[in-house]
Amino acid sequence: MLRAQEEWEALETLQTGLHSEKSGLLGDFPGQTSLISFNEALQYFQTADMSEYKKKIQPAVRRSGLSLISHLLFGPPRLSKELHAERDLVLAIAQCPLDSSQQVHIRVLQTIYKRLTGARFDCPLYGSHWEQLGFQGLDPSTDLRAAGLLGLMHPLYMAMEPKTLPLAHDIFRLSQHHTQNFPFCIMSINITRICLQALREERVSKECNRRQQVFAVLNDFYVATFYHLYHIWKTQNKTISDSGFVLKEVESFAKRNPKELLRQLDIYLQERPLPKDLSPEIWDQQPIESSNQNRSNGNICFTGVCEQQVQEDRLI
Repeated sequence: MLRAQEEWEALETLQTGLHSEKSGLLGDFPGQTSLISFNEALQYFQTADMSEYKKKIQPAVRRSGLSLISHLLFGPPRLSKELHAERDLVLAIAQCPLDSSQQVHIRVLQTIYKRLTGARFDCPLYGSHWEQLGFQGLDPSTDLRAAGLLGLMHPLYMAMEPKTLPLAHDIFRLSQHHTQNFPFCIMSINITRICLQALREERVSKECNRRQQVFAVLNDFYVATFYHLYHIWKTQNKTISDSGFVLKEVESFAKRNPKELLRQLDIYLQERPLPKDLSPEIWDQQPIESSNQNRSNGNICFTGVCEQQVQEDRLI
């Protein structure tokens, strides 16, 4: 009864706000915000003032003793200095909390909901419908404390990119299976945490240096890791009781074999036909621009970061 009352009050609040000119969160059609692309969301963070919180991030894992010597002699190459600003922005976004007063934040959340569920209209910001998407409660921001807005940027990329949208639908459908179900968004946040740890441990530095990009590489690494988990989960008939073991296995493989992980994803995407019913605006999206331009003109800055105490060696 209490949950039903909370959802009804949230719905009334949303309906009251549909005609409010002050909210600025809704599009031309009542109750429907426009979809937001990954690039548009990324540009928001690139131009926002995040400098106050930049000093709170830890760009790389601290090593000492034999671990440091081993890493210097046999470890992966270090990230190019030209990419440090882009890397720091990734880590800053990972500490930025979901803010319901920020239009871009809400558009990202609503876009993911609509792209995965097929809904046409916005849903209330609080309610049990978020559990359908794979959050643990009525408020998505609670779960996002582990990975910040990066925990939404990654599924946004997968859901808005034409070549990966079918995979996003496949994974979401499996998460709704009557015996193999799992919380989609919680699993996605765990994948994002694996990506963050791989970035901080310089596991993907070689690929970042080769492509001279961080965001694009990390996006592909996220999708590839999620696909690897999906393949194991589906083919080996895993259930929610296996989630901890599967995540550990996926994390270990992803860190040891990032190149092989990306190769597996490429093979899958080449064999998986693109859907024919994609909306035209999706095809008009531009690919993620190289960060060289942003670094050269000094436009990258940092804002909206909350300090987190995250034990990054633990999965949710």
